[in-house]
Amino acid sequence: MFNKILVANRGEIAVRIIRAARELDVRTVAVYSDTDRDSMHVRLADAAICIGPAKSSESYLNISSIISAIEVVDAEAVHPGYGFLAESAEFAEICENCGIKFIGPPSKVIRLMGNKIAAKKEAEKVKVPVLAWSKTGLENEKTALEMAKEIGFPVIIKAASGGGGRGMKLVHTQASLGSAFHMARREAHTAFGDDEVFIEKYCEKPRHIEIQLLADQHGSVIHLGERECSIQRRHQKIVEEAPSPVVDARLRQKMGEAAIRLAKSIGYVNAGTVEFLVDRNRNFYFMEMNTRIQVEHPVTEMITGLDMVKEQIRIAAGTPLSLRQKDVKLTGHSIECRINAEDPRTFVPSPGKITSLYLPGGPGVRVDTAIYSGYTIPSHYDSLIAKLIVHAPTRLEAIKKMTRALEEFRIEGIKTNIPLLLEIMKDHDFIAGNIDIDFLSRFS
Repeated sequence: MFNKILVANRGEIAVRIIRAARELDVRTVAVYSDTDRDSMHVRLADAAICIGPAKSSESYLNISSIISAIEVVDAEAVHPGYGFLAESAEFAEICENCGIKFIGPPSKVIRLMGNKIAAKKEAEKVKVPVLAWSKTGLENEKTALEMAKEIGFPVIIKAASGGGGRGMKLVHTQASLGSAFHMARREAHTAFGDDEVFIEKYCEKPRHIEIQLLADQHGSVIHLGERECSIQRRHQKIVEEAPSPVVDARLRQKMGEAAIRLAKSIGYVNAGTVEFLVDRNRNFYFMEMNTRIQVEHPVTEMITGLDMVKEQIRIAAGTPLSLRQKDVKLTGHSIECRINAEDPRTFVPSPGKITSLYLPGGPGVRVDTAIYSGYTIPSHYDSLIAKLIVHAPTRLEAIKKMTRALEEFRIEGIKTNIPLLLEIMKDHDFIAGNIDIDFLSRFS
């Protein structure tokens, strides 16, 4: 096991990693920007080091500053959390070359799965279902139109790199394809520095369902069931649950086996997630692979009893998986709501000082956060400030528990999306499990 790891992140995920490491008797070093000097992750770590000003590109995304910090504190490993450098193949490769253990997959795997075209080709090789697509990047509008006609409208144009809905355009007709193609390329280039795009068949009102994997350095790969992630705002998840209300044992096995085939074929190591679209007939199609811990990992922890971050650290240290697939048991139902510092109607960020804070509690209620009363939420980073997670024997009981916990949650001094989350929990379609990725559009 490691003696000391550096946590290359901030906020709730940095706190989450520090707590897990402490329970493994591993010392931690936090990094922070000037504006994060009073953050909780800085207070909880065994040591902390400033890596630059508030701007992410000069601090949390500054690879040279983080590598220097690792060397200064003599850490053996680095945990990137999610976001920032978590899926940076360059950062992982530099760590490998410097003899620093990157708590995540190998850099070559991150690079491969970071390109959606390459990822789809790998999925096809091992017979993981994919939607009809262009098979390659599209060089010009003419090629795009020919491919769209072959696939059949509606189609969706997607950026080969990145995510979050940027560089993504839905096209219903030939007349609108040209402008959508050029807009997608411009957005992709601006967001990711790569204007390559491809086309795939548009799946109408699908569910977004993902399979959580764990893979050790000895060739063992297991899945931990699925998460339902269809409640999204602008391609960003805000409510997740496990298991999915639409997935039965047979479908879970098929999706899990497909995800494991892909992971083994690319030599995957550590925690990872294979994301699928599931249509109305419960056919599933590979979408992408996230080569990191996910924001929504707590719902998987709640139904399996595993600590995903501890598993990540153990795997990186070379420890074999302690579980086999037959040992994985899913118990009860878990829901996570992402608490964002933003206006619940306009989604405009709401940074500022928290003047009063009351966190909900009780059996089966968990809050992952780095905020406290008197803390000032900076305007420089993502608006996620807490994750509220509940666990209960059934889905209906979990919804009731989440509703109660949201009603107890008090954050004063800023606006949050708690009113919207309560509205979702009380919605008849949500309660019935009748959801898809367009569900939230009627709440906007």
